[in-house]
Amino acid sequence: MFEVSVIPWSALVLPLCHSGEQLPRWYAVHTRSHFEKRVARELHGKQLECFLPAVEERHQWKDRKKLVELPLFPGYVFVRIPDSQENRLKILQTNGTVRILGHGTELEPIPDHEISAIRTLIASKVPFLTQPFLREGAWVRVVRGPLRDVEGLLLQVKKQTRLVVSINLLSRSVSTEIDLRDAEVVRRPQGREPWHERFITAS
Repeated sequence: MFEVSVIPWSALVLPLCHSGEQLPRWYAVHTRSHFEKRVARELHGKQLECFLPAVEERHQWKDRKKLVELPLFPGYVFVRIPDSQENRLKILQTNGTVRILGHGTELEPIPDHEISAIRTLIASKVPFLTQPFLREGAWVRVVRGPLRDVEGLLLQVKKQTRLVVSINLLSRSVSTEIDLRDAEVVRRPQGREPWHERFITAS
C-alpha cells in the first residue's frame, strides 16, 4: 500500500516561457470520465501549463458529510501551449486523454479572456451555478466589486439578474447573480456573434 500526495487543482498552473516559438494559446483537452484530475497532474508533470477549474460541493453519506472538489467542466482540462507536434504528442500520450478539441487537424484555441473570466469567477468566491449555454443577450462588463472587468452575457431568471460566463468551444457556461447597477453594456469581443441590447428571460 502506498500514499499519493494530492496537488490542489487550483495549484495545477505552471507558467511557461518559450523563445523562438509561436505564442502559446489555450486549448481544451477532452478526457475520459473522471480522469480530469489525473490528466491535469500528468500534464503538470510534463511541464505543460494547465488549468482545471473546480468547485467544492458538500456530499452527504450515511454517517458523515464531506466537501469534495468537482471539475467545473466535467471531461475537460485546459492547456496553454504553442501548437507544435511535440506538444500535441505530449498531451495525446497522456493517460486518460481522448482528444484536443478542434476541426480536422487544426486545433481551435480558446480566447484568453474566457479563461481569465472563469479564473476570476472562481477566485472571487461568489456563489455561481453551471448554466445552459446561451448565444444571445446583452454583452456586459462588471464595473465594480470582486468581478470587476469580467465580461459575459446578461440573463434574467425570474427576479434575478445573472452574469453568464462561457467557454464557447465547449458550449458550456456558468452564471452568478449580480446587481444590474454593477454592469454596463459593452461591444461583444471580436469574432463573436452580433450582440443584442436586450435581456433573455428564462422561465
